[in-house]
Amino acid sequence: MEILVVDGQGGRIGQQLVRAITTRYPQLKVFSVGTNTMATSAMMKGGAVQGATGENALLVACRKADVILGPLGIVIADALLGEISPAMALAVGQSRAKKILIPMNQCDNIVAGVAELPVGKLLDSALAELDKLLNE
Repeated sequence: MEILVVDGQGGRIGQQLVRAITTRYPQLKVFSVGTNTMATSAMMKGGAVQGATGENALLVACRKADVILGPLGIVIADALLGEISPAMALAVGQSRAKKILIPMNQCDNIVAGVAELPVGKLLDSALAELDKLLNE
């Protein structure tokens, strides 16, 4: 199963996701794509087996992924302070992969009805969703 983690800016959410997934599921290979080199580097330090950077890398990775995880902004054009291009948002949105999106109420994107939770709780929730997918 191809697990893809996508992140931008400093890559801290992605790094924490990669670390949590590889700790819980050491048999899984987690791949990462960052919108910039700093994000990719952070996810590689988190334990991703491969990492790439930029729009084309994301377009290719989305075609191969079975599960895509990342902040909600990865499906919104111009999110993450402009790091998500329309093509990137479209590639994630149209991917056949299951998407597990973390509702980060930042960068002018607010998800109504979602409680403001600490990042750790949001990551736990994302991992619980991954658990469900892996146990189907």
